[in-house]
Amino acid sequence: MAIESHSTDWMELAMKAQFIKQALAADIGILGTGRMGTRLAAMFARAGRSVILGSRDEARAAEVVRKIGVPGIVAGNYRDAAEAQAVLPAVFIRDGLLDILKTYRSSLDNKLLIDINNPFNDDYSDFLTPWDTSGAEELQKAVPNARIVGAFKNVYWAVFDDPLFFDSPSDVFLVGDDPAAKQQFLRLKEGTPFRYLDAGPLINARTIERMTMITGELGRSLGFYPRMNWRLLG
Repeated sequence: MAIESHSTDWMELAMKAQFIKQALAADIGILGTGRMGTRLAAMFARAGRSVILGSRDEARAAEVVRKIGVPGIVAGNYRDAAEAQAVLPAVFIRDGLLDILKTYRSSLDNKLLIDINNPFNDDYSDFLTPWDTSGAEELQKAVPNARIVGAFKNVYWAVFDDPLFFDSPSDVFLVGDDPAAKQQFLRLKEGTPFRYLDAGPLINARTIERMTMITGELGRSLGFYPRMNWRLLG
């Protein structure tokens, strides 16, 4: 019995080591299995990226990955997702995002961190952040050595299910202070169904996040919510 127990322990350790190796090689790790996290995981996997979809509960992540049914997505926990080459947290600030990121700060050093968050309060009537900052800037304070690129802040979840408007892609606004991080993101996004516009430095997330709130209000009043997005014309 002792020999069998030791054999089982070694097998479990070997399987975990293989999974860690897989996580480190993944193109993108997504923290969160809600409406945005699952759709972004599916979008990137369909575009040929390898994805770790992490949850606090690994069993939940495994069930979500099974339901998504797209090859290229592997279930894991938050730590697994944070080990990927690029990390995308799909968690609200109100739900503890900043503390979660601080937990994995060392894993995020010098790594592309894709920030999709809008700092909505519980009823989406206002932001938790004051006017002189943004969710993106608060993330940068929490993990100062991460290379943050804001993206998908202006895209509501329903757009991922049906991304073309009149047969044309809508826009994703990118913000960030690190040109190399933006270039890394642009390589990751290849094959995804959006047009990506460089909207300048990270401080411009203040404007994009507020635009997203106005988009929601307009969409509800006009009957478009939640499938609506921007496209810059000229």
